[in-house]
Amino acid sequence: MMTQRILTTIFLTGMVFYSLLAQTNPPDDAFFIRKIYDTALTEGRSYPWLEFLCTRIGARLAGSPQAAAAVEYTRQMLDTMKLDSVWLQPCMVPHWVRGEPEEVKIVSSRKMGDVPLQALALGGSVGTGATGMVAEVVEVKSLDEVEKLGKEALNGKIVFYNRPLDPTQINTFNAYGGAVDQRGLGASRASRQGAVGVLVRSMTTRLDDVPHTGTMQYEEGVTPIPAVGISTNDAELLSQLLQEESVRVYLRTGCERYPNKLSHNVIGEIRGSEKPEELIVIGGHLDSWDVGQGAHDDGAGCVQSMDVLQLFKRLNYQPKRTIRCVLFMNEENGLAGGRAYAAEAARKKEKHLAAIESDRGGFTPRGFTCEGDASIFEKRFKKVVQWSDLLEPYGLVFRAAGSGADIGPLKAQKAFLFGFEPDSQRYFDYHHTAIDTFEAVNRRELEMGTAAMTALVYLLDKYGLE
Repeated sequence: MMTQRILTTIFLTGMVFYSLLAQTNPPDDAFFIRKIYDTALTEGRSYPWLEFLCTRIGARLAGSPQAAAAVEYTRQMLDTMKLDSVWLQPCMVPHWVRGEPEEVKIVSSRKMGDVPLQALALGGSVGTGATGMVAEVVEVKSLDEVEKLGKEALNGKIVFYNRPLDPTQINTFNAYGGAVDQRGLGASRASRQGAVGVLVRSMTTRLDDVPHTGTMQYEEGVTPIPAVGISTNDAELLSQLLQEESVRVYLRTGCERYPNKLSHNVIGEIRGSEKPEELIVIGGHLDSWDVGQGAHDDGAGCVQSMDVLQLFKRLNYQPKRTIRCVLFMNEENGLAGGRAYAAEAARKKEKHLAAIESDRGGFTPRGFTCEGDASIFEKRFKKVVQWSDLLEPYGLVFRAAGSGADIGPLKAQKAFLFGFEPDSQRYFDYHHTAIDTFEAVNRRELEMGTAAMTALVYLLDKYGLE
């Protein structure tokens, strides 16, 4: 009898719960979202688009011929969908060229002799010149340590930044954020103390032989010095050797910086039928680093954003608001595309209801991070959370956090911003490396991400954020 009462209580509680959900969100929303997923997983185009982008065009560093080819390819793909508008938006981008392959090695070690290190010049770095350089290495863990050691210890030396990503951070983006300052500012801080070059441990939690590149900047007034990333295995080896003897490293890179070049954001939209002046933006960045194929970073985000429009057209869905896909140029080493888009939006006094950026890889979807100006965030976040029951069956949750670098400037224009959030555990294995290739992307995970973004856009379009 007691068991029967418990079962009855559970049943009635469940009925009340689902009754409340039904009152919150009409059942036709659940049915349509399921149709979105079914269509994305059977008739999506993101995977073949990604294959072409990665294997036929390849790495797409801003200012390169491959970046220009990617602009034209994605413009043509958007144009085939019979959208209401497709256009290119100009922006001036940096033009940095890696040059000949890097040569980095430990030289004349008493214990090991000459040992080659797996290395990539950091994006924006100056080169060493044809003859390269040899200097003694000093290991540090932080920018503050460089300041404390000063010129007496670092003048004429190569500074080796060896602070690992924190493995206790469950979200690997938090771990990345806690370590990437040494890559971005390490060369400048070392140069101020008389160093002649820097080595930086690659930004990944994994121990492997794959070096990572990534952007760095020279602070105003410093003498630019060469900066390279080395693999985590080589960072471990170098650190161990430094405990046993002084170490000298030979460093040769051929990087060069040329005048800025004209490039473009690629934009396509479906015009809204009732509130066309209200814009919902979806996007990723079309550029990538010059090694690998830029599959996860950020080919995946671009093809997912394009496929959102493709799914709506295939489903014969006519939105109330204007849905716009923006493929931003130059996220990796300048954010010129994101700034140009926001500036043009401000000039035209466009009203952005929301913007969603996919720039965290094509892995299994986990949900969306949300941010917005303080004057609108609380009200709009509460509205968004009301849709949780519709997206929870697909493993999606909303949480308050950052969104995306390219859409970030729209925050000042009172747009509500979303970052599409896939599982983060493997992302930094591939980030900014030669192994970020098409084969590293799982088709089903990619298509599930497209469906997740499309479902959110559908809800934003139907209900708005008021």
